[in-house]
Amino acid sequence: MRVLFWGTPEFATAPLRALIGEGFDVVGVVTQSDKSVGRSRSTVQASPVKLVAIAEGIPVLQPEKPRGDEFMAAMAALAPDVSVVVAYGHILPRAVIDLPRLGTLNIHASLLPALRGAAPIQAAIRDGLAETGVTIMQMVPSLDAGPIVHVARTRILEDETSLELSLRLSELGANALIEALALIELGAADPQPQDESLATYAGKLTRDSARVDFAGTAYDVSRHIRAYDPRPGAWSRVRGAEVKLFGARLAPRGVTHVAGDVLAVDEAGLLVACGSGAVRVLAVQPSGRKPLAPVEWARGRGIAVGDRFDTDSSTTS
Repeated sequence: MRVLFWGTPEFATAPLRALIGEGFDVVGVVTQSDKSVGRSRSTVQASPVKLVAIAEGIPVLQPEKPRGDEFMAAMAALAPDVSVVVAYGHILPRAVIDLPRLGTLNIHASLLPALRGAAPIQAAIRDGLAETGVTIMQMVPSLDAGPIVHVARTRILEDETSLELSLRLSELGANALIEALALIELGAADPQPQDESLATYAGKLTRDSARVDFAGTAYDVSRHIRAYDPRPGAWSRVRGAEVKLFGARLAPRGVTHVAGDVLAVDEAGLLVACGSGAVRVLAVQPSGRKPLAPVEWARGRGIAVGDRFDTDSSTTS
């Protein structure tokens, strides 16, 4: 089976490597353009998927947008039997989706129709779901709405961050993709339409949505911080300055304190009171600095017991 692979971030590399390892003929890779990085923007960085393709000697296409006669001709010349899309980053037009004789498959990191959209992994943690997974679906122009070919499920582990869950779902998606392609090759696939009445959406991550409100329960605050760990980083304000927070764990609160109060700073982390309960934050990143342990921040007099993080009732973003 001739496969044209579409993907950009690290999440997409495990499925690509699985296709190569299982002997599929990956005839090309489509990925986003190289990005300028660094403060001076002088360093050009290729996508993780492109790096895998180069290492494997696979042709790479990097259209500014996946459309137009020139791109369609280049895609047709590869004669793919199927396209596989994993976090590519652009919407594909109908002509591109339908060009391969078997159409286009997409790996989505949720149990569709739940959590369609750009940030399903973060939303699953933030919303306190006990279970998530990956869905292999036939791609259609509508957002994550195509018929479901195959599903793989997994529990969300206690204290798991979005990065940790993403790594697990990437591997789970790689295995599920191979299983789905096997079903298609055997003629045993039975795509099922999604129930639109059950559809929910996980929108793009924004700075405002990442802000922490310590007036919530410790359970809510802990999930929120882990959902945005490491990117874009959950954040709050203390002493009038912004700080990102990582690695939250539920912790005993002890005596009554106001939400946002800093109760302790030690080798175990930063203990902060919530509307009910407390959380222990394992790492912080003050504005303009690299991530560091809370105790290091305290030694530099950036935080101290008795300080108070803002809540929705005390400030606005």
